Amino acid sequence: MAIIFPDLENNIFLSPMEEINDIAFRLLCKKAGCGLTYTGMINPLTKQKIILDDKPALQLFCTKAKGIKEFMQKYDKKVSLWDFNLGCPAKTARRHGFGSFLQEDLKSIENILKVMRKSTKKPLTIKLRKSPDALKIIKIAEKYCDAICIHPRTQKQGYSGIPDIAFAEEIKRKTKLPVIYSGDVKETNIKELLKKFDAVMIGRSAIGNPNLFSTLQNKKPKINFSDYLKLAEKYKLPFRQIKTQAMNFTKGKEKAKELRLKIFETRKIEEIKKIKI
Repeated sequence: MAIIFPDLENNIFLSPMEEINDIAFRLLCKKAGCGLTYTGMINPLTKQKIILDDKPALQLFCTKAKGIKEFMQKYDKKVSLWDFNLGCPAKTARRHGFGSFLQEDLKSIENILKVMRKSTKKPLTIKLRKSPDALKIIKIAEKYCDAICIHPRTQKQGYSGIPDIAFAEEIKRKTKLPVIYSGDVKETNIKELLKKFDAVMIGRSAIGNPNLFSTLQNKKPKINFSDYLKLAEKYKLPFRQIKTQAMNFTKGKEKAKELRLKIFETRKIEEIKKIKI
């Protein structure tokens, strides 16, 4: 299968996940063989420090084009591509009208994509959900974007229920752009999905398990939580974030319940280091 973007090793990507995709976790996924990592959603008006040492896809969310040009010019050399989020179903997105709650506002979508396209020569993508306006959005995207990512669940479904793969296949048939599939991608179905789509995004299956990308490349797993800890300290990640990731890394471990209880009771990184995760 052809690589859909230049300079990538493969078409298996790490899906953008809030409170999961910190720089340490992204670097480990990249080391394990992930073709492209994504940041979580970032507002172009943010003043937070953004670390992009893994050269990820940077995902923006907003309802207006304000600040996009300046933001993209600031970080353009540090990213592999830019993505516009039209898929987030969270309550915060509903309250502020971004993510999947912007999908009905075709005019704003086009205005934002137009500015994004003018602000970079890097690949540009959108991520959207199943909706009555999905095909209309894709026709707009075809003017500005290099690929589309489709998560074929509705806004109401959130992350529950069965993804409508037939809908994603319909999108694939009706667009000239490469299609990245997102939604319950697992080790058991990834080969079949890669036959139908140009690339796939792995989300929840990779949480606490960056070695999944090694397995998919037929390589032996080499990464453990101590690798995450080293990077977390290097990048001075907050203890709350480290503790969350420690919990995630217990997935599939023997006596995972006991490990999580011990982690829950920790108050500083030195205490977590004493736990064999």
